[in-house]
Amino acid sequence: MIESLEWALLVVAGLVLLSVLMSPLAIRLGAPILLIFLGIGMLVGQDGPGGYAFDDFELAYHVGSIALAVILFAGGLGTRVRDIRVCWGPALMLATFGVVITAAVVGVSIWLLGVSLLVALLLGAVVGSTDAAATFLLLQGRGIKLKGRVMETIVVESGLNDPMAIFLTIVLVSFVDAGGAELSWSLGGTFALQLGVGASAGLLG
Repeated sequence: MIESLEWALLVVAGLVLLSVLMSPLAIRLGAPILLIFLGIGMLVGQDGPGGYAFDDFELAYHVGSIALAVILFAGGLGTRVRDIRVCWGPALMLATFGVVITAAVVGVSIWLLGVSLLVALLLGAVVGSTDAAATFLLLQGRGIKLKGRVMETIVVESGLNDPMAIFLTIVLVSFVDAGGAELSWSLGGTFALQLGVGASAGLLG
């Protein structure tokens, strides 16, 4: 067990180091560094040359949740309160209705290709939100300046849209699992409760 743990740590550390060393390539190509990380992960995965089969979804969920919290926390620390005040309205609209509209457009487009409607909408919900890590990296990391409130709106929206995207994904996954059967209204109450508690804790913090 100790040996397998050591090998796992060594492999993970090696992959992270390789991704970091290849970051200048991403900068030269003008692509997000995240693409390099994703590419290496795909090569190592079970469908790539590495052939490593990872099926611990619970571990992936917890690690992803912690990483998302760290990313949003770091992005929030780098965003000034004044910037949030001047763009919170448009950012909030994009983070809610914008995500729903994007998910619907993508979902209908996939549905027209022959995929079932619920599965197509689920795929649309998965890609319907802006990736906060990529946005912070490209805009703040490279010092990109956009005119007016555009940059502030994009940055704030990318940090606000995750709750709506997660809610849509959970609801549509439940619909797909239930075969399109009617679901309980408790999902809406749970979403409102979590959103309210989260917003209150954030404002208090």
